[in-house]
Order: sequence, then structure tokens, then C-alpha cells
Amino acid sequence: MKFDFALILTALSVLTGVIWLVDSLFFAKSRQLMVKDGEEMVEPAAVDYARSLFPVLLFVLVLRSFVAEPFRIPSESMMPTLLKGDFILVNKFSYGLRLPVLNNKFVPVGEPKRGDVMVFRYPGRSEDDPEKGTDYIKRVIGLPGDTVSVSDDQVTINGKPVAYAADGVFVGSGSSLESNDTPIANEMLPGRTHHVLDEPGSPFPPGQWQVAPGHYFVMGDNRDHSADSRDWGLVPEGNLVGRAMVIWLNCEGWVCMDGFDYKRIGDTIQ
Repeated sequence: MKFDFALILTALSVLTGVIWLVDSLFFAKSRQLMVKDGEEMVEPAAVDYARSLFPVLLFVLVLRSFVAEPFRIPSESMMPTLLKGDFILVNKFSYGLRLPVLNNKFVPVGEPKRGDVMVFRYPGRSEDDPEKGTDYIKRVIGLPGDTVSVSDDQVTINGKPVAYAADGVFVGSGSSLESNDTPIANEMLPGRTHHVLDEPGSPFPPGQWQVAPGHYFVMGDNRDHSADSRDWGLVPEGNLVGRAMVIWLNCEGWVCMDGFDYKRIGDTIQ
């Protein structure tokens, strides 16, 4: 079973809040009346824990649900922009405020822009896909209403080929060392230029996608090593989590024994 931290945090917040509230309304006054003069009222352990934990849990829940959420990059699919082992913060209000667990938008603040690095819940290839609902991170390429085609890593949007320009080779660290000397290209999306790894050829067949209303076409920056919309389809608006903002740590392995790159700390995600 997949670990759902948001569900657990919400359940604990509700449980501790209910225990504290019920005790305050129905039992605290009765206990006070039963205490003799000069004695200290002793709360039940469950009430004491609930009163102490509820404000902390509620603060973390609100911060994580509506402001920013930490996210760890688990793979090389977004190289060279993001490396395996990067810890990032995700802006939770860029695409609208959403209810915890349900993910239903209740305050429409903004929508994804082309070129955004976006975290979302993987829609899955089918209802039975065991990875369905897992947090994924990719770059927004196609917006609702767009026609996107990709052939040998050349992206075309609404009939206009995206321009590319060579920009040196990749130099990595830690687990990304195996990708050293891979050519880097500037991909000049309308309104946003960013880096992609530009290996010759492509493992994906040519394809064309019509982006439906309320959906997004996404791709990894490591174009030949990314399972994305070319593979499993579009991302529904209801699956959006937030926009990647900044790298706050780069660390691989237990207590960073497999790699640590302090130079990436504080880098904004473009």
C-alpha cells in the first residue's frame, strides 16, 4: 500500500482536534469541580497529548497544503534541470488552493504556464496501475487546446517547431556522473527557454497529441530517459499539486554518504 502522508496528517489533526474539543466541552469542567482546593487537576493522557499535538499538526497541515511542500527528486528524468537527490520546495498556491487529500480546488489562483516545472499525481495507464497517484515531476509543454507533436525529440506546438541551440555538455556528480558529456541544448519554448539533454535519436516513436480542455502535455528534460505524456498520456487538471520553486538540498544515500552538492542549495528552478 502506498504511503499517503497527507491523509495521515489530516487524520491525526482531526483526531487530536476532536479529542481536545470534546474534552473541553463536556469533561474538563466536571474534572475541575471534582478537584479539591489546592490540588492540581490532572488531565487524561490522551487529552494532554491531543492538546499539545493539535496546534503543531494543524500548522504543518496548513503549511504543507496551502503554502509549500517538500519533494525529493527520485530519478534522472528531469536532468539537467534537476538531479536525482535534489530536495525541492513546491509552491502549493500557484495553481489554486486545494483541499488536503481530496485535492479539489476551492480557490482558483492561477493555472500552469508553458515551461513550468510541475508536480502532479501520476494519472496511471489504467485504473489498476499500482503507481497511479504517485507524485511525478515534469515540464509543461502543451496547454489545453494545443496540438503537440514530437518526432526524434523535436517538439512542434500548434504547427510551429520549437527552436533548439547547442549549449555545451552535461557535467554531473554522484549518480548523474554516468550522463557526463551528454550534449545539452537550449529548448526555446514560447515564453520560456530552458535546458534539455539532447542525445542523438529517440526511443519514442513519433506522435501527435491534441491537448483536451483541463489537461496538460508534459515531458521530462532528460528527453530519452523520461516516462511522460509521450508514454502514458495527458495530466488532468485535478491531478495538479504545484509548481517547483527552489532546491533546498542535494543529498544521495543515507545521511548523504552517496553524494552531497552544496552548490545546488538555493538554486531556483527554471
